[in-house]
Amino acid sequence: MSDETKNESTKQDEPQVEETPVEEAPAAEETPVEETPEAEEPAAAPVPAAEPNPEDDLPWKERRRLQRSRRPNQPKPTLTPEERAAQRRETRKSKAAERRKERAGAKAKKGAAGTGTGTPTAEHEANAAKVRQGIVVSNKGDKSITVRIDFARRHPTYEKIVRRSRTLHAHDERNEAGEGDVVRVVETRPLSKTKRWRLVDVVEKAR
Repeated sequence: MSDETKNESTKQDEPQVEETPVEEAPAAEETPVEETPEAEEPAAAPVPAAEPNPEDDLPWKERRRLQRSRRPNQPKPTLTPEERAAQRRETRKSKAAERRKERAGAKAKKGAAGTGTGTPTAEHEANAAKVRQGIVVSNKGDKSITVRIDFARRHPTYEKIVRRSRTLHAHDERNEAGEGDVVRVVETRPLSKTKRWRLVDVVEKAR
């Protein structure tokens, strides 16, 4: 047998396999790419606050001295002693005129305040004079008596009643108070070195 006949016989013996067409994979659908918004520009950085000037804490005289020291030096013309004296007099006169003007303005402003155009001045009412009642312990002085004032106070911590007394000198013009009398005195102007009180009346005579 020839080679051709052998090949044909082998082809006939082999089972025929149907070739299935290979399905092509569907093209991947193009997914729409979301456009990312452009990165927002960063907010402008806050401007740092200006550093405090250390000269602000200095007294005004020191600040003025520093400002004057920074000015460029401008040489002044040489003056004779007479010219310097005349210059000083002119400076004094100008300053005196400015002071007079300021005082006149302040005086006019003060006068205007009293005429009702501004806030009226506050009226100060005289405080009522203090009145005390006590017992005369001495009337040996002429027109003078010594009065003992008794008072009782509760102690702030121990809640105990604490009794105390003090003496004061009062003026008795007619020498009508005797030792042991209960009298009423009122505060008054200084009448002597120690007398600041005056007898008002005798409440009860001593028995």
